[in-house]
Amino acid sequence: MKLSKKSLLLLVFGLLLSVLVACASEPDENDAGDDGADEGTEDATPAGDQDLIIATLSDAVSLDPAGSNDTPSSNVQANIFESLTKQDQNMEVQPSLAESWEAIDDTTWEFKLREGVKFHDGTDFNAEAVKASIERILDPEVASPRLFLYEMITDIEVVDDYTIRFTTEYPFSPLPAHLAHNGGGIISADIIEEDYAAMENGQDPGSVINEKPIGTGFFKFEEWQPGTQITIVKNEDYWGEQALLDSVTFKVVGEGLTRVAELETGTSHISDPISPNDVAQIEAMDGANPAKQDSVSLSYIGFNMEKEPFDDPLVRQAINLAVDKEQIITGIYDGNGTPAVGPLAPGVLGYDENAPGLEYDPDRARELLAEAGYEDGFSTTLWTNDSPERMDTATNLQAQLADFGIEVEIEVLEWGAYLEQTAQGEHDMFILGWSTVTGDADYGLYPLFHSDNVGEPGNRTFVKDDELDALLEEARQEADPDARLELYSEIQTMLTDIAPMLYIHHQEFLLGVSDKVQGLTQLPTGILQLQEVSIQE
Repeated sequence: MKLSKKSLLLLVFGLLLSVLVACASEPDENDAGDDGADEGTEDATPAGDQDLIIATLSDAVSLDPAGSNDTPSSNVQANIFESLTKQDQNMEVQPSLAESWEAIDDTTWEFKLREGVKFHDGTDFNAEAVKASIERILDPEVASPRLFLYEMITDIEVVDDYTIRFTTEYPFSPLPAHLAHNGGGIISADIIEEDYAAMENGQDPGSVINEKPIGTGFFKFEEWQPGTQITIVKNEDYWGEQALLDSVTFKVVGEGLTRVAELETGTSHISDPISPNDVAQIEAMDGANPAKQDSVSLSYIGFNMEKEPFDDPLVRQAINLAVDKEQIITGIYDGNGTPAVGPLAPGVLGYDENAPGLEYDPDRARELLAEAGYEDGFSTTLWTNDSPERMDTATNLQAQLADFGIEVEIEVLEWGAYLEQTAQGEHDMFILGWSTVTGDADYGLYPLFHSDNVGEPGNRTFVKDDELDALLEEARQEADPDARLELYSEIQTMLTDIAPMLYIHHQEFLLGVSDKVQGLTQLPTGILQLQEVSIQE
């Protein structure tokens, strides 16, 4: 691998940190809600040690539901906070803190809330708390990266303690699915008030909530040792069926081989994630097995469209045509996942199986490079975090593009710095992921490609196209289902020409799981479902 001096320094620093605190990074930006249990647990509660340890690739960025848009944060938040709705294993919307909902008219939704629910601080869950939580995301002063989820909401009316109405600027049928997103986690109104008071004293938004994440979930926050671990404990006063586990520790273990070793020795119960190359080793283990889950995720290589030469669509199209994605999927991911033609995974509402793609065509790639004035290639940089698969992907891309005279320098960044600097547009090319966690095309397209969402919300390729913006806005406002599908088909075709990304694949999530762990499931969004999990010795 050809690394810059900056990258070498970062790697050395990262190795030193790994010895001290097992610092790590996370492959995907995504989120989802939790999934509850329906059956009683009084007789099923297992005896013995019920302290689950998950060896995870990276630490959370924030425990504030409005404060981040990444998987490590959401995997913790989903157990502490609950949303009005949630998604099941089939990505269908189910009741959670809201028992029912209905569209009153084209732009008004009414939700009936669950009664008798308490926050972890003992205060009552009610419509006022819902109003405070969602309005906080809409507050420009908070500057939430999840604003795009709810920016269509123009009014929130508390009808009574357990009835709330949302008025939207335009008809928006995916609203119940958006409210299942972890970004819609409902926070104690008292803690929100404390957080605003801290902001008035000069602290950052979410500073109090990060220290005291108070929700209604089946686990409560206990401790966060940044860079090392986060521990949550059973909520003994949970309104529904209690969790079977006494505690869950998300332990940061950045090195993949170390995560596998922890699973083999029993130091950790779950390794999240595992590499495709680790599957055979875990299958051969005594007392552990790999777990696989199809996903609604996308892995991609993004171009910074504000920087030369990626401001030229011919160059972006040429790189798409120059790269044999099968080398990456087969050689690095061991064939796990589905090749991506566009940003949406099969099964997402709005996915068009007939949408055109930019298939591997090296001769055409050379023609386009010459037409753009880069017949002899150019030099550029490719950023990645220290995920093994991403680093291998970077090396593969470096080798493939060298055949076209494109000299790629790879830079490896720590996860937090990676998210911050790609949001600021400091990169040329980068490797990242996205999950359409609502199961609706709006979430898979609007945050990634609308000009209002450049930077942290998701548009790190800095696409700014008025025609695309208009189509994205029209599609999210269209009430007729068939008309929406036609618009999303048009958008996917348009994205082929714009080519802001090289779409790699829709991955298959891979976990290593101890045979002692019972009841574990994972949503297609990647979020672990822990309410029904127990440890059987």
